[in-house]
Amino acid sequence: MSEKMTGGQLVVKMLESLGVRRVFGVVGGQTLAITDAIIDTPGIEMVHTRHENAAAVMADAYGRLTGTPAVAIATTGPGATNLLTGVGGAFRDSSPAIIITCNNNGENIHKDDAQNADHVKIFEPFTKFSRLVAHASSIKQAMEEAYVAAMTGNPGPVHLDFARDTIENVVDAPPAVPATHPSRDWVGTRPVPAPSAIAEVAERVLAAERPVIWVGNGGNRAKAADDVLALADALNIPVITTFNGMGAVPTDHPLVFGALSRMGTALTSRVLAESDLVLALGNSLNAVSTRRWKTPLPPVVQVDVDPTMIGRYYSETTTGVVGDLGAFCTSMIEATAGGAAAARESRTGWVAELGEAESRWWALTESREPETPGTVSPAVVVRALREVTPPEAVLIPDAGNPGVWSFLWEMPRPYRYIKPVGFGNMGFALPAAIASVADDPERPVLALIGDGSLGMSLGEIETLARTGGPVCIVVLNDSSYGNIRQEQELHFDGRTIGVDFDEVDFAKVAEGMGVPGRRATTVDELVDAVKQAFASGRPALVDVVLDRAANAWTYEAFLPHQAG
Repeated sequence: MSEKMTGGQLVVKMLESLGVRRVFGVVGGQTLAITDAIIDTPGIEMVHTRHENAAAVMADAYGRLTGTPAVAIATTGPGATNLLTGVGGAFRDSSPAIIITCNNNGENIHKDDAQNADHVKIFEPFTKFSRLVAHASSIKQAMEEAYVAAMTGNPGPVHLDFARDTIENVVDAPPAVPATHPSRDWVGTRPVPAPSAIAEVAERVLAAERPVIWVGNGGNRAKAADDVLALADALNIPVITTFNGMGAVPTDHPLVFGALSRMGTALTSRVLAESDLVLALGNSLNAVSTRRWKTPLPPVVQVDVDPTMIGRYYSETTTGVVGDLGAFCTSMIEATAGGAAAARESRTGWVAELGEAESRWWALTESREPETPGTVSPAVVVRALREVTPPEAVLIPDAGNPGVWSFLWEMPRPYRYIKPVGFGNMGFALPAAIASVADDPERPVLALIGDGSLGMSLGEIETLARTGGPVCIVVLNDSSYGNIRQEQELHFDGRTIGVDFDEVDFAKVAEGMGVPGRRATTVDELVDAVKQAFASGRPALVDVVLDRAANAWTYEAFLPHQAG
């Protein structure tokens, strides 16, 4: 390159080369050399947020939806630390993202300069890669290394901390930057399972009487729905997902029975309890999935692209297969072809019993009458919303009860569902909805948000008004941190502390921030408001007065299966 450029311009050229198209963040003095360069880069759009945590959540959600990283950018000190919660969510749920912080001048880092903080140490526990870039000659290589780390194995966030003078000064002899970086051609390549491992597992799957496929979040990352269902169909194997694996397979398939977590469901816990072999595909067998490892499991075949994830739990009964779970399924179909017909037939009776149990399970959720007049039951909200939400829409439940009640959400298409699980970070759904629109301005989004979580991300309603898009926010408003209040009521003799709020009319709040709002106290009002919201193609908020008597911890459909 012959033209002069600053370090910030080089950073942006590298982002463009690596395929980054979206930057979310809050600008500050230290970031300006990078953010100014974005103005001259038509291929990169910046969405500025009201809070840095929202920017990190947006980068997380964008990574989940697209499989490619976006940037979350913040200035030094409090700007950087405000990113941490959202970055932790991306890390725990394996979402690729590039986190950029901009520090003070290199000579003043670790001194008592304004807003001084050791960003690398702060971000190390929450990222796959964290590095200070204090010399212009390191910019290109650092960004290449970070990108590869974000995208390979189990993906995740990476962090680069740029010294201010490094990005503000002119770069001596700037390196050539390809228009399309060659790393993009191979970085998504996933390892293929070894033939010997496939042969061994194939024998066990054919011999099992009641095998189950238990798909984790790796199913979303691998985009392997078709492969998983092909294996299930070939061998007549029931499929369940983890809480974090929801969306990895369509739930309207006759062999898919829903999600399992510590709060449900009666149906999926039965499937697992009656199985004699578990194919854990992209499933870390973490605490949420296994009731903190108290759930008894039969022998497990665990398939993961990252060998360090295999056998961390239930190690003595686990057989590991390193490789892509989609490739595993395809290879298993080929390896079991000779015995597939007999295996399918042997499982017909069990699968039929599960199908009948599924019908009974859905019947438990049919009542539309709330216990408290003038309110709507959360189960009714979810089932009614499914009836009026476009099938191509993305559902984004926030942490806590919205995610639990979304067990009742039927998914005709895969990869249209994201929520915070591993970190359980509240305030996720609204910023994530904005990220979805940033990826695809035409794709509808339904954000299911508790009033507690909305209180933590309320400023981003203005961001949504500014960005626009077909986003319908439904507020499950029970004037409390509902999930924790319900747990207190259940385990502490009805005594509660620190969970209740005064009544807030979020429809009026949204109106004041530029988003049309309506309040709903009946199912009919809810349905009408949501229909109109999606018909408008613009952001809207529906504030639903929720029945506080409904308890996710004791809801019959969510209780664990009891044998006998």
